[in-house]
Amino acid sequence: MTWWPIGASLMSSNVGSGLFIGLAGTGAAGGIAVGGFEWNAAWVLIALGWIFVPVYIAAGVVTMPEYLRKRFGGQRIRIYISVLSLILYIFTKISTDIFSGALFIQVSLGWDLYLSTAVLLLVTAVFTIAGGLTAVIYTDALQTVIMVIGAFVLMFIAFDKVGWYEGLQEQYAAAVPSVMVPNTTCHLPRPDAFHLFRDPVTGDIPWPGLVFGLTVLATWVWCTDQVIVQRSLAAKNLSHAKGGSVLGGYLKLLPMFFVVMPGMISRALFPDEVGCVDPEVCQRVCGAAVGCSNIAYPKLVVELMPVGMRGLMIAVMMAALMSSLTSIFNSSSTLFTMDIWQRLRRQASERELMVVGRVFILVLVLISILWIPIIQSSNSGQLFDYIQAITSYLAPPITAVFLMAIFWKRVNEQGAFWGLMVGLAVGFVRMIMEFVYGTPSCGEQDPRPAILRDVHYLYFALLLLGLTGLVITVISLCTPAIPDQHLIRLTWWSRHSQEERIDLDDAWSSSVTSNRSTEGQSESTADTAPCWKRLSMWLCGLSGAAQAELSPEQKHALEKKLTSIEEEPVWRIVCNVNALILLTVNVFLWGFFA
Repeated sequence: MTWWPIGASLMSSNVGSGLFIGLAGTGAAGGIAVGGFEWNAAWVLIALGWIFVPVYIAAGVVTMPEYLRKRFGGQRIRIYISVLSLILYIFTKISTDIFSGALFIQVSLGWDLYLSTAVLLLVTAVFTIAGGLTAVIYTDALQTVIMVIGAFVLMFIAFDKVGWYEGLQEQYAAAVPSVMVPNTTCHLPRPDAFHLFRDPVTGDIPWPGLVFGLTVLATWVWCTDQVIVQRSLAAKNLSHAKGGSVLGGYLKLLPMFFVVMPGMISRALFPDEVGCVDPEVCQRVCGAAVGCSNIAYPKLVVELMPVGMRGLMIAVMMAALMSSLTSIFNSSSTLFTMDIWQRLRRQASERELMVVGRVFILVLVLISILWIPIIQSSNSGQLFDYIQAITSYLAPPITAVFLMAIFWKRVNEQGAFWGLMVGLAVGFVRMIMEFVYGTPSCGEQDPRPAILRDVHYLYFALLLLGLTGLVITVISLCTPAIPDQHLIRLTWWSRHSQEERIDLDDAWSSSVTSNRSTEGQSESTADTAPCWKRLSMWLCGLSGAAQAELSPEQKHALEKKLTSIEEEPVWRIVCNVNALILLTVNVFLWGFFA
């Protein structure tokens, strides 16, 4: 892939319909601070292109758990990361995207939530199963264009309706619903709604959490998560991967203006529906007693857009949903087949892995649908808060392991594994408590323990990162170090080394490879298969023709090409200059809205 579809795919894989619904909803409830989640991404995307991807390419890996297996040896970390990543995809990505896309259809077309879900998933699953990564990336690029154009059209119509930025400031401050809960202030818009940086103790998104805690979560999302990194690893060379990161960074500057602020405009125009606080009213408006801020964006589309443009915006939301879901489905099936199924069945052929990956997508879909009712009632009805909170309980240990694996060669398998275990246990306890206690509605007493009530989830992410790092350090220093010959091209410091690396656990990987190659020889009988079987194989992207076996010299040459991180000097300078311009613009925007 070249740089522009990678950059567009990075954007659309992340900006699904969940982000449209969630960002606009949290913007409607609390103001512009949530836009900092988007602007923070530019910094971490630069880290992806300049720090993480060079190490991954030099290591010659296609999945993130595979990198950890090469770096540490053993199978338990690889399997743990694969399983945890799949759990995170179900809880924070697939189910939220499905819910938000169905909510959009429900508000705009009046369909039943679960009927909408079923239709969406059927289309998306067929598309992903038949397409594969190439189809996903190119349709992502096309849908990004549709998404940005449609969202900008709605943004201009909405801003014109409220009298642009000054009018929004006045009208948002006065957006109070007519039905209030007596003796409370939760119906009032926040006085700091137009500030990015908020009080470190009383703020709904405290500024140290936004700057530092969020970076922990963003590093997991952008630098160690299979869904995102898979796009960058598909680049023709390192310069294209860097160019994709820069383009993705520029595109991530936009959602503040075409998602967050329109969400605030929606509350200013429809305070009784979007800003409702009385549980009975909210239940009647959107079916969730804890609040209706999630309907901010679809409400704006339905009420403000002319008939033809409304159809375009529904297409935009479906494009956002499908591009995000197809990316997650594709990456999930890669993780499951390469890191879990292949572990269970070492003799699995290429064809078996492809079919298992497709079937696994259908299983993911089913689990995600069952999780939707829980999302509806979580985190004051604010979808974006729900996504970030779950991520902050489960992702920081993964961030700690990857950062330390890349930058400190002394980290070993025992340290990394027990760091992950302790981090998971602590994060899981907090997550279970969150679901047990729930979020109190407006006017209710807050019965939650102090760890939930007083420690913001972004602060918790920082604490969990520190705890995991401490455990990793102590156990790694108390156990034997990994010899240097096993770490060549697996750390930042050794990425350019030309020495031969001796892989840890070489026996297992070579046995899988040999089994796959012998199985492959018996797969050329597809021409004689019945029609229905050939059709199903074609749908799954499987041709009947056997692939030619490469000689050892050809394999070595191909491997050298795929693991090269050399760049042409001109393009390296172009990428560096563009990265500096992006970060300069980013700093200016942070300062302007701080």
